[in-house]
Amino acid sequence: MSRFLFVVPPLVGHINPTVGVAAELARRGHEVAWAGRPQLVEPLVGGRATVFPCASRQLGDPGLLRPDSLRGPTALKFLWERFFGPLAHDMAPGVRAAVEEFRPDVLIADQQAVAGALVAERMGVPWATSATTSAGFTSLEGMPKVEEWIAGLLHGLRQQIGAPDGTADPRLSDDLVLLFSTEALVGQDASLGEQVRCVGPSISARPTGSDFPWKRLDHRRPKVLITLGTANTEVAPRFLAECAEAVRTRTDRLQAIVVDPSGTLPEIGDSVLVRRRVPQLPLLERVDAVVCHAGHNTVCETLWHGLPLVVAPIRDDQPAVAGQVTRAGAGVRVRFNRAGAAHINAALDAVLHDPDYRAAAQRVGRSFREAGGATAAATHLEQLAVRTAGETRPR
Repeated sequence: MSRFLFVVPPLVGHINPTVGVAAELARRGHEVAWAGRPQLVEPLVGGRATVFPCASRQLGDPGLLRPDSLRGPTALKFLWERFFGPLAHDMAPGVRAAVEEFRPDVLIADQQAVAGALVAERMGVPWATSATTSAGFTSLEGMPKVEEWIAGLLHGLRQQIGAPDGTADPRLSDDLVLLFSTEALVGQDASLGEQVRCVGPSISARPTGSDFPWKRLDHRRPKVLITLGTANTEVAPRFLAECAEAVRTRTDRLQAIVVDPSGTLPEIGDSVLVRRRVPQLPLLERVDAVVCHAGHNTVCETLWHGLPLVVAPIRDDQPAVAGQVTRAGAGVRVRFNRAGAAHINAALDAVLHDPDYRAAAQRVGRSFREAGGATAAATHLEQLAVRTAGETRPR
């Protein structure tokens, strides 16, 4: 049996896909551990999991709040300078300690936790990439100067925390990249290397609270889940309010469940239910469409259930993922900063009443299921462990 170490950033959407893969590996008799922030990892993977602590900045740090005016390349530069780069420095000591103690046969590094890849290369540990968003394969197309700038930043990180003479791109392992999507969503023209395996989403049961008001769901009306994820609370109020207003004008025909972590949005009878958090996977089995920020996990979980989307991308990889949704025909895009109730109403009418959107969503969902998800990912990792057995062990 082998040991597998998952290195994850302090982002729930990047931890969730590893949970099912790790559970499958454990079911097959392998040892599994994580390196990350325990306060985030442990509630998602279970209290009995082995989690090696890694330092990282709090997402609420004022230094991480980007001005709304930053878009495109400047926003990406801000993200690498303020978050991904410092995160690599913060995590590196914890990752080294985890490798020395756990002695993994394979390390799986999230694309945005590049400390995992850099430390693995330095310590002679075979490593794979966990690509929890497919946007990294398309979002830099046509921006060679941005890619050159990021390569320079990664070179600097390698000199400080990695193997100075290393050559691998810490965002993309030369041996194995697990892409939690399929070409049905990413697109046939995406530049995927030979080491990339499209395994589809890793969907697994997650801890859920028992306080969701299931009895308030109205089976007589279509239901829409409206969520902007866990990292957009500070910019969410205006858009969520417009969504609530859109539903208020059609309460006889629609019911919405709105996720508002701030808890400031008022409910509207039984037509707009507002919760700080929801059990998303069980809820997706009961709704008819989703309005979201085009976060990769939410999009994939929605399409897994064959549901069409209204996507309002905010930042980072979200515009690229929104583009994938619309090109696949599985949803409608609206402008996050400008869409009002009328725009949102029109988009909801389209995805709820035009059968082509649901048919496209179901087509992508079928491709996800056929790709194998966590089971396929675990098999690819086992094969990597076998191929690399006997290679240089950690120093």
